[in-house]
Amino acid sequence: MKSKSIKSEEQSDRDVPLENEPADDESAFSKDEIFHLLQNERRRMVLRYLRGTDGPVRMRDVAEQVAAWEHDTTVEELSSKQRQRVYIPLYQSHLSKLDEAGVIDYQQDRGIVERKPLADQFDAYLRIEPGEESTDESDADEAEPNWNDYYIGATALCYVLVFGAVIELPFMSILSGLGLSALILFLFTMLTITRFID
Repeated sequence: MKSKSIKSEEQSDRDVPLENEPADDESAFSKDEIFHLLQNERRRMVLRYLRGTDGPVRMRDVAEQVAAWEHDTTVEELSSKQRQRVYIPLYQSHLSKLDEAGVIDYQQDRGIVERKPLADQFDAYLRIEPGEESTDESDADEAEPNWNDYYIGATALCYVLVFGAVIELPFMSILSGLGLSALILFLFTMLTITRFID
């Protein structure tokens, strides 16, 4: 009796029945499988795009729309380089993974992609609209400065100044001990004020 209840708990943790989905569906994905397939933003964008389609679509159309979402622009304004940088990974990897999982039908030789009924299981995880997520970690870094780096740089500079004063470098003879302390305090004060203003 105890082992039966443990088994049913494990089963409920693994299967993810979503809206209007039968709980005993043999092709249900586990949460791990869903998260593994959706860990890449381009695959998420492909599924978002296909959610609004009926029937097969050209792989080129999918790639162009994904590239437009990534670059926050329209398909018409994409450069050929932007298109190519998205097209190649989709062609070689991402669409094949979704096809192998049975989420889409990808006919690589014909350049055709079609959403399969299993893709419905992913809809609940795709509610964020395209463009609301960062497409790259470096974009997030550019959007918000990493203050730890600034403080580390300032600390390193202060050590150089103090070391220069200790070994009495010529340019450091201008500053007295009090002047050096004031300079270091001013540097960290400006960093802190700038951080809070930002």
